[in-house]
Amino acid sequence: MPSSVIIGSGSCIPERVINGSHFINSTFYTDAGDLIDKPNEEVIRKFIDITEIEERRYIGDDKMNSDLGFEAAKEAIYDANIDQEEIDYIIFASNFGEVSKNGMPNFMPNMAARVKHKLGIKNRKCITYDMIFGCPGWVEGMILADDLLKLGKAKTILVIGGETLSRVTDPYDRNKMIFADGAGAVIVQRTEEENVGIISTNTICDNADELNYLECSKTLNPNAEDQDRIYIRMQGRKIYEYALKNVPSAIKETIDNAGISIEDVNKILLHQANAKMDHAMVSRIFKLYGKSEYDESVSPMTIQKFGNSSVATVPTMYDIIAKGEMKGHSFQKGGYIVFGSVGAGMNINCIVYKMPS
Repeated sequence: MPSSVIIGSGSCIPERVINGSHFINSTFYTDAGDLIDKPNEEVIRKFIDITEIEERRYIGDDKMNSDLGFEAAKEAIYDANIDQEEIDYIIFASNFGEVSKNGMPNFMPNMAARVKHKLGIKNRKCITYDMIFGCPGWVEGMILADDLLKLGKAKTILVIGGETLSRVTDPYDRNKMIFADGAGAVIVQRTEEENVGIISTNTICDNADELNYLECSKTLNPNAEDQDRIYIRMQGRKIYEYALKNVPSAIKETIDNAGISIEDVNKILLHQANAKMDHAMVSRIFKLYGKSEYDESVSPMTIQKFGNSSVATVPTMYDIIAKGEMKGHSFQKGGYIVFGSVGAGMNINCIVYKMPS
């Protein structure tokens, strides 16, 4: 059985740093549309205590999501040292596509096609797909790439996750402080070497009442002029409870299916949604294996400085560690990495990946 191996990675993290003071003059409303009558200093401080997000990155007005994806892809192609004309598929994961400065989503032409155009790829057989799967979109793009490679439908695939959530947040919603912009990309290639790369995968879709935990909705401000515009909206408590109940068991199932134990896992790269939630999920994973304690270095986090950039959090974190740019973290040759994510749908997915020796 052939294997799917990451041979190059790249990321594009916007230079514009947004800290808590950016929101000091905001007006916040509750989900019920009531004005929050608390000092913004208190609201911001409580937000940081819960999420640990002190900074996030926003895209500049002169850039688009496809620009972020292009920069990350260009870096991944360079890192992989391949001819970009060899790429058989481009898979671009996002939630809102090419969002204009005034917050209008646009998916035509699709994001993967836009990146192919910006890269200047002339190969007509390079197929462009978009993956619309909530925050787990990049991980699901990797699962699709793995299937295509192992089926012999492709040899080289570019998988991108890019998002500009700063342009789709309600100015009156406290949760706007969670979201950020960025992009990450990898080149995945088919190899005849066995027991390396993507070892096992797992995807779960709960689309009953969970469907509305993350959705698009109008502003929380009942007095706002534009009542037709839609923004990203989430039910934080329900998402937290859902994630803690379902993600750890899904990850354990994926690890078990890989034929390894939790002791074999060197890194768990979780979608950076909320630090409190991520800490709790990792703790529960280890408890499922009968372990009450674990070395926190197994689960690095970037959310404190980069915020939640949705589909981009996992590939950007992978790239930063792979490039030796995250202090105290590295990937071991022959070691196992777990990629995991949860988000709108609700959808959960997981990959167990073995680094080449």
